[in-house]
Amino acid sequence: MKIEFEIEGKLRRVELARVGEIARWTIDGRALEADAVEVSSGVYSILIDGQSFEVRVEPQGDGGLRVTSGVREFAAALRDPRQWRRHRGAGAEAEGRQQVTAPMPGKVVRVLAKTGDAVEAGQGILVMEAMKMQNEIRSPKSGMLERLLVVEGQTVNAGELVAIVA
Repeated sequence: MKIEFEIEGKLRRVELARVGEIARWTIDGRALEADAVEVSSGVYSILIDGQSFEVRVEPQGDGGLRVTSGVREFAAALRDPRQWRRHRGAGAEAEGRQQVTAPMPGKVVRVLAKTGDAVEAGQGILVMEAMKMQNEIRSPKSGMLERLLVVEGQTVNAGELVAIVA
């Protein structure tokens, strides 16, 4: 599979070839030893040279993507968005009951919605602060905020469940 991304204004060519269970990646013609697994809708666990990364990919209203890894966030766009839809099941919105987890360790500085609220896909649920940067944690789907498991001022660990959207 070949995909062209524009990340922070730079065009990147990514090629993925699967040989059995082994994935061979080439980025801009450079081979990369990496393994990526989708652990939940839009959340990927990536292992590169023995180092583990959690990466979130969220569609934006303008057709672009928001890619978050740790405290770094990137704006990305596909040259051919049909390819993203084809490989993501044609939908930008998650289906079914979704668990929202903290993407990084940090402190909840603001709660933007409460249990029982109707939320839209991409709507902010809470704001976390990590390393002096604030990150809005958004709903993966439209629905009802079934449970909010944190309060303002609470410290959370990476991967900790913070909300459930049904």
